[in-house]
Amino acid sequence: MAEEEDILEELEAAEASGGKKSMGMIIGIIVGLLALGGGGYYAYINFFQEKPVEEVPAEGEEGAAEEIEEDASLGVMFPLDPFIVNLAGSEGKRFLKVTISLELSTPEVHAELKENIQKVTDSILVLLSSKSFEDVYSVQGKFKLKDEVTTRVNRFLVVGHVKDAYFTEFIIQ
Repeated sequence: MAEEEDILEELEAAEASGGKKSMGMIIGIIVGLLALGGGGYYAYINFFQEKPVEEVPAEGEEGAAEEIEEDASLGVMFPLDPFIVNLAGSEGKRFLKVTISLELSTPEVHAELKENIQKVTDSILVLLSSKSFEDVYSVQGKFKLKDEVTTRVNRFLVVGHVKDAYFTEFIIQ
């Protein structure tokens, strides 16, 4: 009889501890499902849902005149292909990669620039490869380089001129 009581006590202890383990497992599963659901909702909102399209006002509506004025103040942009050159005095260990967009004074300059693109590209390549690391590393050096690019390109233009040059990519290695 004593043995039966011992066995019953052990079974009751095992059931009590097993009940606590199963309750903890259920809570863990619920917390995990909530975390997965929240992560899925976040991913859907940020990555899979389409962004609302902004309506652009027609020419006769308000706002259209403001947009045209902004475009007129910016000017016509002419993007150039990226330039990759070795920097002077680096013995081939340092290079410069630059992508430049030119702001034109009038749309007519675009055609003239296209006609002279080989001359313009050559002139910019010669300019960039003559620069050393110290010449282009500082902010002042970048501004000076922008002015030099603008001056060189304007040598080939008759109809209009380049207002400014913008670096859209500038990597020194």
